[in-house]
Amino acid sequence: MELQGQDGRWQSSPKGSLYGPKYTATNWMALVLSDLGVDRANPGIKKTAELYFKEWMPDPPAENIFHDEVCIVGNTARMLTRFGYADDRRVKKLFDRLVEDQKEDGGWHCFKSDHGTLDCWEALAAYAALPKEKRTRSISRSIEKGVEFYLERRLFDDGEPRYAPWFRFHYPLHYYYDILVGLDVITALGYAGDRRLGPALEILDEKMNPDGTWSMERHHPDIGPGANYSLRKRPRSFGLEHEGRPSKWITLRALLVKQRVKDAT
Repeated sequence: MELQGQDGRWQSSPKGSLYGPKYTATNWMALVLSDLGVDRANPGIKKTAELYFKEWMPDPPAENIFHDEVCIVGNTARMLTRFGYADDRRVKKLFDRLVEDQKEDGGWHCFKSDHGTLDCWEALAAYAALPKEKRTRSISRSIEKGVEFYLERRLFDDGEPRYAPWFRFHYPLHYYYDILVGLDVITALGYAGDRRLGPALEILDEKMNPDGTWSMERHHPDIGPGANYSLRKRPRSFGLEHEGRPSKWITLRALLVKQRVKDAT
């Protein structure tokens, strides 16, 4: 919070963008803080939330987040919900958009496609942040379809050759997917007892260090072995912990997953 500006922003482009530069501008810092449990009781968070409402969700609507990629919509819905704005009508509209954008197969896709992809996990993560009593019938149905999409694919088997970054653990996540992301979201939504989680849980156990911790394997963007892509312009990487070392955050998420599974059996 010490790096936050008086107007509620963090480092941004000359135009004051909330989104750029990746991954040190306001959008990325706000996502991390929402993960860590900071909410609107903090004056700085309240300033940041007002920036989102003013610049990304203006009223009357202009070109705004509702015309943007569903992964951005999902991240923003999750973040603002965790900040304490779930009852705001503009946040509710974000959730409406997530329901509307769900594919017939139960997944979502950040780009034009008639089918979903495991990479597009942000809608389910937003639903997981929303208290059960605030979930509409349409959201509950969307959760059921979305979870089934992931369970059918065992959280990592999309019919293509294994994509190596999915099998490495990361934080911050930004908009990237890996197996721990899938396990965390699916178990948080109440499906920890589903036997189809077995293969992903085995991978989680295999990655546990001898001392009972898990390591943060890569910062994003993960262009390590098996990524099979390159970047024309590398973003400004941001990390709270060191690559290759035991991670408090990764260990916490892994232990939460394992506790939910234990409670469900």
